[in-house]
Amino acid sequence: MNISLTSDEIYEILENEIIQLKIQPGDVISENTLCKRFQISRTPIRSVLQRLQQNGFVQIVPHKGTIVTAIRLKLASQWIFQRMAVECMILRDFINICSPTDIARIHYAQECLQKIADRLHKAPEAFDINEFLVTDLSMHRIWFQVTDKLCLWENLVRPQADYSRFIRLDVVGGRNVPDVMKEHQQLIEIIEARDFAAIEPLLKRHLYGGVRRMGSELFSEEYQRFFTSSSRE
Repeated sequence: MNISLTSDEIYEILENEIIQLKIQPGDVISENTLCKRFQISRTPIRSVLQRLQQNGFVQIVPHKGTIVTAIRLKLASQWIFQRMAVECMILRDFINICSPTDIARIHYAQECLQKIADRLHKAPEAFDINEFLVTDLSMHRIWFQVTDKLCLWENLVRPQADYSRFIRLDVVGGRNVPDVMKEHQQLIEIIEARDFAAIEPLLKRHLYGGVRRMGSELFSEEYQRFFTSSSRE
């Protein structure tokens, strides 16, 4: 028996597919195709598409259809700036109150991430971008949790049309894995040494890593479908 999905569930599926770049910038999303796929009428599908447009994932163009938006680097950079500013303060607070158990949790999170990273060399086909990203974030989440600032954390990592896709693009091919592993280890060392002065420089390097790694490639033919000339402004 077929179980119909709610509008919220359909929205979440499409949002995830756009964020995971399964549906890429410039792709046209067909109402007819979605109606057939989810076995639902046009009215709820149009509601979902309008919600995606409100959140910046698509643009509904009269007589053309629903088109997935390009990644706007300027907005992605602002989200990175916001996260860096907040996380620097949270990490300082965490260092002041963290317990040996909290430190152990961070080491465990790093060990879990290392196991996923090792697959790049041992079994590249088994490397999962989503698993790597989720596990990566789990370490950062610890200092927000310990300082009782999870509400801020959820706001910083909620799905966002530009930043969420940008950081995922940085993981493609495992390009960011060596840097992430090295910088996470440095974060642990900073925490254990209570080196407050080193927090901001390292977090800036860590969170802006994607901009540094991709650099001029953002303007290359390979990335044209992700970034239009106006979206890089």
